[in-house]
Amino acid sequence: MKKALSLVLALALMLSAFGFAAAEEEKSVTVGVTSTLTTLNPLAVDNTEVVKYAVSLAFLPLVELNAELEFVPQLAESITTEDNLTFTIKLQDSAVWSDGAPVTAQDVAFTLAIGADPVSANVALPLYSVEGTDDDGFIESGAKEISGVKVIDDKTLTVTAKWPTALYTFENNFGRYLFPVPAHILENVAREELLTYAWFNKPDVISGPYFITDADLQHYVHYQANENYFLGAPKIKYLNLQVVAAAQMLAGLQSGEIDLVQQTMGSIPVEDYDAVRALPDVTAVTGTPITNESIFINTAKVTDARIRQALLYGMDRQSMLEALLNGNGEVVDGFLVSASPYFSQDLDVTGYDPEKAAALIAEAKADGAETSLTWYVNSAESTFNQAVEYYAALLDEMGLHIDIRAVSLANLMEVATNGEHDIMSVEYTYAPVDPYTDVVWLLGGEGSWTGYATEETNAALALSQELTDVDAIAQQYLIVDKAMQEDVAMISGWVLATLGAVNNRLEGAHPNVFGTFVNVQDWDVK
Repeated sequence: MKKALSLVLALALMLSAFGFAAAEEEKSVTVGVTSTLTTLNPLAVDNTEVVKYAVSLAFLPLVELNAELEFVPQLAESITTEDNLTFTIKLQDSAVWSDGAPVTAQDVAFTLAIGADPVSANVALPLYSVEGTDDDGFIESGAKEISGVKVIDDKTLTVTAKWPTALYTFENNFGRYLFPVPAHILENVAREELLTYAWFNKPDVISGPYFITDADLQHYVHYQANENYFLGAPKIKYLNLQVVAAAQMLAGLQSGEIDLVQQTMGSIPVEDYDAVRALPDVTAVTGTPITNESIFINTAKVTDARIRQALLYGMDRQSMLEALLNGNGEVVDGFLVSASPYFSQDLDVTGYDPEKAAALIAEAKADGAETSLTWYVNSAESTFNQAVEYYAALLDEMGLHIDIRAVSLANLMEVATNGEHDIMSVEYTYAPVDPYTDVVWLLGGEGSWTGYATEETNAALALSQELTDVDAIAQQYLIVDKAMQEDVAMISGWVLATLGAVNNRLEGAHPNVFGTFVNVQDWDVK
């Protein structure tokens, strides 16, 4: 009997251990997102946060921002400069690809050369600022290197800029948005094939914590843990990005089908905030007001400044913030939010003035200005779309007709890139520590979303890169934001204090505007 009992206990322990191991192996977490993806190719990333983070799970950037708005190592151990012209990138000694090959400076230089080749250009990187490229950021097609990029040793390279560039701008611009790819895997692939190369939809050699195993960009991306991840094998084997309608986020969190909502990838409707906060198994996290519901006016098409000014005066933004967001956010003029160290209190917010708006419209119309405009909106942003409909009704009474067209984010990006819009609006997160990266692109003159640039704004933005004193830099951004009040190429609809959420079974995950995925390998489930 004793022998039989011992065998039973041994079998029970063995089965228990097997069950525990199986449970460990099958850990799965789902992140809810509300925008479809345009690509998973690190060489073709666009300016949407959902694509950036979806790609970075497989291909690490050099550095990333954490929740404290500090740049922390990813592939790079450090990025430094002594003159704001030449930047030294030191890769982590332990950084390796999933096949065991080291991540090298040659990989980074290889990726930069691909991005600067006209047939495989990476539009998300401002390579025009790198020495050795032309004004459009290109090198000769097929060239193996950029003269301004020098490999020092296997783990060190330098990048030289054409003009003074602040370290924080370089870190945000290249550190966060350059996703090095493995030269030893891709060096023989024709460059004209790289932007559409199917390998990136299921790569077998990566630098990040998760392999992409399956993807339908309209609906989901499935990942599996990279057991050879140099920062530590992820504790969760399966990770999923699931595209859901914003209206379904509450139900997904309630049922447990969605484990996490990150503030810039997934949108929880404001009307559901209180219900999400009340869920017993979920922790709701209100983010700092950073995400700007930006309204971009194509000045190449809306050429009369009076019409653009009328749009600014004709929107009751503070009332909409209170009515639709219950005050969860702030109203500012221009690009900078109060969380930015360069935000100035010297800029008063333009108030609602329908009489002034109507007078400007009438005056411009008498001079032959077009008073029928098309406004493209992201169909996934249901709350702000309500505000747009209200604004359109108000502006119609003032003499300005607005034709609203709700399209997917992917279509919106295409419309904006092609300059088809009179007006377009989209949630845009300007990194508070580096507004320059986005502002200089958005005010890039012909070809930018606004088509706007002046000598004064160009000079202010350039000077912001040479200064080191915070107050002095703030004065340069004040010049830019005052231009937005006067010439109105961009209007801040409101700045969202967006809600994130995490299921309490998920440990180590803290949804925030920045830093959510920095230590994704340490996430675990109870």
